[in-house]
Amino acid sequence: MDDFLKECKSFVGHVPFIKDIVTLFYTMTDPRTPIQAKLCILAALTYFLSPADAIPDVIVAVGFTDDATVASTTFLTVTPCVTEEHRLKAEEFFAS
Repeated sequence: MDDFLKECKSFVGHVPFIKDIVTLFYTMTDPRTPIQAKLCILAALTYFLSPADAIPDVIVAVGFTDDATVASTTFLTVTPCVTEEHRLKAEEFFAS
């Protein structure tokens, strides 16, 4: 868990949707989140961290396009499960 969050901090300034990724993480780790939503989020977060991408992340300007698509689609899918608490935890994470 700490490793994932540490990895996310390294993306600050490089990945514009990193706050959404961390919000998804906090949503997934919430015991109130339904298992279907947790599995959907887990798949998206795994894809985000995976070195094997449809578009390699090292390609400047377009490398995170596929990751952004997966993250935004997942976020839209699980939006009913995302609470203000999850969003605030993500804000606090980046403020620390």
